[in-house]
Amino acid sequence: MKTMLLKNGQLLDFATGARYTADVRLREGKVERIGGDLLGEADEVLDLADKLVIPGLIDLHIHLREPGWEEKETIATGTQAAARGGYTTVACMPNTRPVTDTPAGVRRILQMNERQGCGVRVLPIAAITQASSGSELTDMAGLKEAGALAVSDDGVGVQSPRVMKAAMRRAALVDLPVVAHCEEEDLLVPGACVHDGDFARRHDLPGIPGEAESIHVGRDLLLAEDTGVHYHVCHISAESSLRLVREAKARGQRVTAEVTPHHLILCEEDIPGPDPLFKMNPPLRSSQDREALIQGLKDGTIDFIATDHAPHTAEEKRKEIREAPFGIVGLETAFPLLYTHLVLTGELTLAQLVERMTRFPARAFGLPWGVLKEGGIADLTVVDLAAERVVNPQEFASKGKNTPFIGWKLKGWPVITLRAGEIIYRDPELG
Repeated sequence: MKTMLLKNGQLLDFATGARYTADVRLREGKVERIGGDLLGEADEVLDLADKLVIPGLIDLHIHLREPGWEEKETIATGTQAAARGGYTTVACMPNTRPVTDTPAGVRRILQMNERQGCGVRVLPIAAITQASSGSELTDMAGLKEAGALAVSDDGVGVQSPRVMKAAMRRAALVDLPVVAHCEEEDLLVPGACVHDGDFARRHDLPGIPGEAESIHVGRDLLLAEDTGVHYHVCHISAESSLRLVREAKARGQRVTAEVTPHHLILCEEDIPGPDPLFKMNPPLRSSQDREALIQGLKDGTIDFIATDHAPHTAEEKRKEIREAPFGIVGLETAFPLLYTHLVLTGELTLAQLVERMTRFPARAFGLPWGVLKEGGIADLTVVDLAAERVVNPQEFASKGKNTPFIGWKLKGWPVITLRAGEIIYRDPELG
C-alpha cells in the first residue's frame, strides 16, 4: 500500500482559528493519521517546513471551454491551471460547443477528463434547457444519472418564468440543484458592458444595472420556494440580490449563493479606464455592493467562493470594451488574491477563507470532500503563506491570460496539490 508522510506542516484548528504543527500520514488515498512527530516507513516523505496544509480547494463554477472552444481552454490546460491554484475539485459549466445538454455530453466531459486531465476531479454541470436556448427542458433524470452535479444555463439567464418553474419542478423530482445566472435581459441595452454607475457615466458606456440581477433572484426565489428545489445563485454581485437571499434563508428556504474573488476585491472605482480585462458579467459594481458582499460572505448569506474562471483568447480581449467578451481567468490567483487582500487586511480570518473555499462548497452541494480528517479522502493543498510573487499571466498554465491583476504582488501561493493522495501539482521551486 502506498504511503506518504507530510512532515512539519501547519494545520488549522477551525474551531479556534489557531495554527498548530503536525505531521500527516497518507495511505492508499486517505488520511491515515494526523499527529505530532509521526514515525515509521513511508514510500515518500515531504518536509513541509511549516507550510500550511489545508483541504484541497473546491471551485464549483468554472469554464473549461472544451468541447468546441479549444482555442480558449481545454480540459488539459484548465485542470492544470486548477491544480496550480490548489484546486482538487472543479465544476465546469455547460456553455461548450455543442452545449452540454445531454447525458452523452456529460459522459463525454468525464471521459475526456479521465484521458486528458491532470488529476483534478471534474464535475460537469449540464444545461437547464436544450442548447441553453431558454425554451425546451433537458432530460434532468438522465443528466443526473450520467454524472451531472447540477443544471444551469450559465452565461444566460432563463428569461421565461414559466420555463424556469417547470425546470425547477423537474429538477426537484431528481434532487438536482438549479444553478442560476441571474439577468433580466429586458433591462439591458445594446453594448452594455459595465455596471450602470459612475464609471459608465464618466466613460459614456451603456451599463448593466444591479436590478437586472436582483429581479431574477427575487423571481427565482419565489419559484424555488413553491417547487422545493435546491436553488443556487451564481456569482452574486448586488447588495439588493444579497438582501433577497438573506430573507429567503431566514425563512428556511433551500437556497445557496456564491461570490467571486474579483467581486470581493474590486469595484467600479478600481477600473482604470475602458479596459476589456475589467469586463466581466456580472460587472464590478459599486464600493457599497462590494462591502455588502464581504459582509454577506462573513455572515453566511453567501455560502462559498467560486472563481467563474472564464478564459478567452488575447485577440478577443483586445477588442473595444463593448465588443470584447465578458470574463476573466481566476483559478491560479484566487487563493493568494484573497489571502493578501482579505486575510492580511483583517477582513476575514485565515480559517474563514479556507472554509469558504473547501468545506462550505462541499457542504452546499453534498460532496464528500473539503475536510482534512483521519479517515478522510486525501485531497490536500500545501500553501506557502510567506511566498510573495507578482501575477504574470505568461506563466499561467491556463490558455487564458485575461486577468485584471497583472503585476499585483501577492502572498500565499499554493505549492503542492494532492488529489486522493497523489501529487498533481508541485511548485518547481521546491526542487
